[in-house]
Amino acid sequence: MFHRQKGMYMTTILRRWPILMMSVLVLWVSSAAAMFEQVTMRQLDNGMPVILMENHKAPVVTFQVWYRTGSRHDAWGKTGLAHVFEHMMFKGTPKVSGEAFTRTIQENGGQYNAFTAHDFSGYYATMAADRIGIVIDLEADRMQNLVLAEQAFQTEKNVVMEERRLRVVDNPQALLSEQMNATAFQTTPYHWPVIGWMDDLERLTVEDARHYYRSYYQPGNAFIVVVGDFDSARMFETVAAAFGKIPTGEKPTLFNFREPPQVGERRVTVRADARQPALLMGFHVPNIGHPDAYVLEVIAAVLSAGKSTRLYAELVLEQELALSADAGNSLLSVDPDLFYLSAVPMRGKNVGDVEAALVAQLERLKTEPVSEQALRKAKNQLQTAFVFSQDSLFYQAMLLARYEIAVGWQKIKSYLPAIHQVSPEDIQRVAATYFVPENRTVAVLHPRETPTDRAAGGSGQGTADMPQGGKDEQR
Repeated sequence: MFHRQKGMYMTTILRRWPILMMSVLVLWVSSAAAMFEQVTMRQLDNGMPVILMENHKAPVVTFQVWYRTGSRHDAWGKTGLAHVFEHMMFKGTPKVSGEAFTRTIQENGGQYNAFTAHDFSGYYATMAADRIGIVIDLEADRMQNLVLAEQAFQTEKNVVMEERRLRVVDNPQALLSEQMNATAFQTTPYHWPVIGWMDDLERLTVEDARHYYRSYYQPGNAFIVVVGDFDSARMFETVAAAFGKIPTGEKPTLFNFREPPQVGERRVTVRADARQPALLMGFHVPNIGHPDAYVLEVIAAVLSAGKSTRLYAELVLEQELALSADAGNSLLSVDPDLFYLSAVPMRGKNVGDVEAALVAQLERLKTEPVSEQALRKAKNQLQTAFVFSQDSLFYQAMLLARYEIAVGWQKIKSYLPAIHQVSPEDIQRVAATYFVPENRTVAVLHPRETPTDRAAGGSGQGTADMPQGGKDEQR
């Protein structure tokens, strides 16, 4: 009797599970929306913005300093400078050495790191709320007093060059992605990799770093994001005391770049020591400043947000062409970027057939309206990902900063409403606008044959023949 009742109870729970999960999600969404309503933004006397968001779930604070500079501000022939400079930010000041910087944060139980991308550079530390003033003072000190010594610069330059060898030159997938961008972007800074080209890294000098520091690492080109357990008024006073008197240099000119319209398909082939072929496909698309960007978000979810969506279900499970297949949209880039598709063929499968299958999925978006069920599922997946990504102080601050860099942090509130407004007709229109051959760049990775492969009559891996009518390749 007990087991029968238990089974009945579990059946009732399972029947109600979707309702329970939807209720939880609604609560999460409401909580996330309310969270960003609490954000305030104020300016220091030197003009530097400070974005504050109180979150009292735990006695912890994350403090982040963001600079509106990344590899987009590297010069032709000097690529990689922004990333090398990130390394130099940990070399210390006359007051606090690099070793003391690290030791001070660690001894106080904090975590810290930094990152450089095409559009930004950021520095962060997360620490107990009652000790966050330590980080604030350290960051203010290195914004204005960084020591840039010749020997330290050469050391870090060599570190980055070795990093490039390990992470790009010896990583076929990374090399493919790098060549994809270099082919798709011909006139804008997204052409070169964040880590830089090797020849450019070799010619960088400490004077380049000093000029970069003076130009971009100053209050006129930076902002601060603080999220966690604090009182906003008191936190602003603390930040103002540390940063408010730092002189604002001449505000750098920040350009917005736009790649000229592509006039024909571009292709690039990469031969590397890889175990299997791979395929990347990119289409030039608008960023968050254009309403079509939200439609592209939904398209990416329809195609690849889970194993039941189109690319995995059809290319991997049904057709057994690919080991993996994915799609992604570059929503928060400062300049228009690419909508990506990628796939890794199954062993023995033809890369050209995989490419044709990806193109067929894009054509289907143009000719066949997405069903209401599939559209609702995609929107729910995007909503869930958006909400759950905010489950830490670090990512709450990161999200605020990424939006601030791209279009202003206030636009966070527009994401979910814009996603839910996307219709099947929007998807057809956007697919027909951007997913056209003349707007396409294709990059294919071919495993390099070894003597053993040649003796055996081939690599034994997926073949890389192009589909009928393949275009010329750019190498």
